[in-house]
Formats: sequence, structure tokens, C-alpha cells
Amino acid sequence: MQHVIREIRKRARYLIAPLLGSLALVYLGYYGVQGDRGLLAWMQRGQEVAAAERNLAAERQQRDALAHRVAMLRPESLDLDLLDERVRAVLNLVKPNEIILMETPSAGWQ
Repeated sequence: MQHVIREIRKRARYLIAPLLGSLALVYLGYYGVQGDRGLLAWMQRGQEVAAAERNLAAERQQRDALAHRVAMLRPESLDLDLLDERVRAVLNLVKPNEIILMETPSAGWQ
């Protein structure tokens, strides 16, 4: 019995380093894929960046459209149709010979 225990201890010394090394590799491999900065997180961040870039492009397009409308209201390049449209919308005015069609938002088309 004493001989068996001594033999186990002798062989265990040779197995500890490879066992710890293997466990370290498994740990690093797992967190290299699943961790906060792993492969899956990297792919998810790439998708988030792509979505943010699409959102940015849409916001820039909307900003450019608004900037164009503002430019048309400047005195040096005044668009009278746009000015008329804005005055009517802001002041809630109509000409006497115009017909106004109103639709309630909740009713819709039936």
C-alpha cells in the first residue's frame, strides 16, 4: 500500500504541469470566444456599429433635407411657395376660395 501511494505521488508531479496548462488553455479558449471581449462580443459590436452607421446616414439625410429647406427661406434665395406653405401652417390661414379637407387621425379610411 505504501508503495502504491509513493508511486501515485511520483507520477502526480509529472501530471500537474500538463493538467494546469490544459486547464489554462481551456479557460483562455472559452473566454476568447464567450467573454466580454471575445469573438462573439466582437461580432455583436460589429453589428451594432453597422446599425449605428445606418442610423447616422438616415439622420444626416434628414438634416440635409432640413438644411435645404432652411436655405430656401433665406432672403437671398427665398422660395415663395415654401414661404406660403410655412405661413399657412404656422398661422393656420387659408385663402377665401380654398377648400380644406380634414381627416381625423384615429378614423382613417373606411
